[in-house]
Amino acid sequence: MRTGIVFKLFLLTTALCLFILATIFIGQTVFFKQFYVNKKVDNIQASLQTFETAYANSGGDTQAIDKLEEEFYRKHNTWITTVDKLGNLKGTDDFYIEVKLDPTQDHNIAGETMTVPLYSLVDAEGVSKQNPFLREGERAILNGITVDSTAVTYRLGLGNGNIAWENQQMAKKEHEIIPTFENPAEKHDEFPSYFLYGRITKVQLPDGNRASRFVYSNHLFIDRVKEFQANLLLGKEKKQPVDLQMIDYEENDVKYKIMIDPIKDDGERAYVIAMTSLQPVDEAVQMIQAYYVYLILFVMILILLLSFYYSKRIARPLLLINRTTKKIAGLDFSEKISIASKDEIGDLSQTINELSDTLHSHIKQLRQDIEKEKQLENTRKEFIAGVSHELKTPLSVIKSCISIVRDGVASHKREHYLEAMENEVNRMDMLIVDMLELAKFESGTYKLKLDAFFIDMAIRQICQQLSLELDKKQLQLHADLAPVEVIANQHRIEQVITNFLTNAIRYSPEKEAISITAMEEDGSVKVCVENKGVHIEEQHLEKIWDRFYRGEPSRQRSKGGTGLGLAICKKILDLHGAAYGVANTAEGVLFYFHLPKKV
Repeated sequence: MRTGIVFKLFLLTTALCLFILATIFIGQTVFFKQFYVNKKVDNIQASLQTFETAYANSGGDTQAIDKLEEEFYRKHNTWITTVDKLGNLKGTDDFYIEVKLDPTQDHNIAGETMTVPLYSLVDAEGVSKQNPFLREGERAILNGITVDSTAVTYRLGLGNGNIAWENQQMAKKEHEIIPTFENPAEKHDEFPSYFLYGRITKVQLPDGNRASRFVYSNHLFIDRVKEFQANLLLGKEKKQPVDLQMIDYEENDVKYKIMIDPIKDDGERAYVIAMTSLQPVDEAVQMIQAYYVYLILFVMILILLLSFYYSKRIARPLLLINRTTKKIAGLDFSEKISIASKDEIGDLSQTINELSDTLHSHIKQLRQDIEKEKQLENTRKEFIAGVSHELKTPLSVIKSCISIVRDGVASHKREHYLEAMENEVNRMDMLIVDMLELAKFESGTYKLKLDAFFIDMAIRQICQQLSLELDKKQLQLHADLAPVEVIANQHRIEQVITNFLTNAIRYSPEKEAISITAMEEDGSVKVCVENKGVHIEEQHLEKIWDRFYRGEPSRQRSKGGTGLGLAICKKILDLHGAAYGVANTAEGVLFYFHLPKKV
């Protein structure tokens, strides 16, 4: 089954557009998320360096640091803070308690005042000064671990021994190391914990007179900071990060990216912790997927319409070219390709049009040549038939005369028969000369050499040469000749005039008149030869120029001539491009032709 080019282009264009649409959809729904995450992480990493530089220049000013963290969040939608080498949040002078430890305890800090940051134990919004436990003078139990001679408290108990608050992340790590606590005061070599007792001497809580730290407001971020501290102090490997770490975290189906970058703070190790939510990425991908449901439907309809229009538009010139070339193949050159675009199709259309014109021209010329060849073939046949007919009679006469002379019959008329044979031989000689002359003109290779001469002088000379013929029939010649110089081949024009005058003499009755004129007419010279006598029938006027024409009784062989004179005249005048003709007049027949004047 044949498939049209429009359908093929439609399928190809539709498939290509759908492939591009599918590629964009897959790219935005599958790879876009990863690209977005990587781009966001790269931007945050680059901004971390700026934050760390600004942090180093802050001089430890809590308010300045808090402002840097808040500004970083507004700019990058990313929570950020700084912790010391033990994982404690820096700048917590707005949320802590001071406990005076009992001096009788077995610890290197017994009897000293210990500051306990409360952010790691309780939310800033979960406590107030009205809490009876946080009143100065109340007994407290501190439970924690000692790291490099520094106490880190992660559990705060009441005076009666009950636990009030604890760092859940640290407690979880503790239970991984020590599954059970039978005696809180029990020592474990694997876990250097402590229990210290004392009395609360100062309570510092965020209040309306002093703005609390910005990071306190995000409980999830504080929990990640505490989790980092737990892993740093109680992790199995207990390796301190030396390079930037990237941690993936997920809670409530929301993914987060946590970055931990080690820095130096006053010559000691510290850490910058940043956490950014990837929820906007997931929401963007979900919106894209929902959006693409409608977009794909719209785009598919648009693709089908545009593909069909595009296919028709591209294929239209090809179909036009195909239709035109089919007509050219059928030798119909009437239609041209009307495509003028400045591209390969336009060039092809122009080339086909030029090819059509060339083929049309050559085929037309070929047809003319074929027609001419047919005419020549017909002419040859007629010529051969005419020559055969013309030669048959003199040959028969000569043959009869030879037989009579040979047999000795009518010997007293021997001279008469010899003269008859001589006349027929002369007639055949004239016929052969005229045949050769006519063949030369019809060959197409004969070139006329034109020159200037006075037509009146040429005609007077011809009339002088034919004066004897005129006298034999007692004919009068009336000449009206203008002294005009013409451009032509003088010898051939004289041949034409001679033939016209000879025919006029031959077909004019005795004692009649012949007139010859040469008059200026419309920028040319018209030469006319008119004789009185029998008219030529109208149906024979055009045929009189044919070779061996014998269309009327007045033009019989007995009048003389070879029957080729007018045919030769016709060829001579055609070679000159001259207008000529023959017409019946009131008293006879008129032959005429035109020649250009010399300017």
